[in-house]
Amino acid sequence: MAETLELDVVDGVATITLNRPDRLNAFNVQMMRDMIDALDETDSNDDVRAVIVTGAGRGFCAGADLESGGDAFDHGSETERLKRDGGGLLTLRIFESTKPIIAAINGPAVGVGITMTLPMDIRLASDQAKIGFVFAKRGIVPEAASSWFLPRLVGMPTALEWCYSGRVMSAANAERGGLVQVVPHDDLLDRANQLAAEFAQSAPVSVALTRQMLWRGLTFDHPMEAHRTDSRAISALGRGADTKEGVVSFLEKRPPEWTLRPSVDTPDVFPQNVERTFS
Repeated sequence: MAETLELDVVDGVATITLNRPDRLNAFNVQMMRDMIDALDETDSNDDVRAVIVTGAGRGFCAGADLESGGDAFDHGSETERLKRDGGGLLTLRIFESTKPIIAAINGPAVGVGITMTLPMDIRLASDQAKIGFVFAKRGIVPEAASSWFLPRLVGMPTALEWCYSGRVMSAANAERGGLVQVVPHDDLLDRANQLAAEFAQSAPVSVALTRQMLWRGLTFDHPMEAHRTDSRAISALGRGADTKEGVVSFLEKRPPEWTLRPSVDTPDVFPQNVERTFS
């Protein structure tokens, strides 16, 4: 068990449970490191087909740990050292995941507690959860690359309203904005596991590549770019073992037996990769 979370794998589904319940799972540098390490582990484990992220106790994540008071966001002068936003380091790692990630938001999720979920694929929220993009109320700005993710998920007017106001809203209001799917509190993890189990039945390399194609496709300037990517992917997978198995198992009316592994068999269909260095 890591210092700030637990990682459990059962029947191909990995569950990451943020585990600082005495502080409503407030985010700190150690949690960032532990989450990145956990995602490295789930990506390298080909037995993992889907990931669920949830919180221990009554909160999902109450945002950045403010234990240091008014200096909580003072990272020093940029002339002294260039700092990276920890929430952004995490969301960029989530973006690169080869496994589907489901957020099971079991309680308060504010600040980085909600922005960390934006690059996750599905956001299920308990009907008791509260959600807030509270940055302007703390004198800072949205982080964790949320200025990129949030407008793409809910549209620019809604993103601006939520960020300008900094209001903490009910899960029902967040659902009306298109951010989450609300689930009865007692059914939250069951629903997350049902979805994860359904994802786990699909060809894992196909899922890994589909995830990246859809997310990266948000940056394409023209559908021709998507067409080229689709064509490369279909060509690469179409001659592979899993495609043959998918067709034959369908014709034979039996469950498929996938053999390709995301960690080694996922083709690179993005020849012009985004520069990921920071300077």
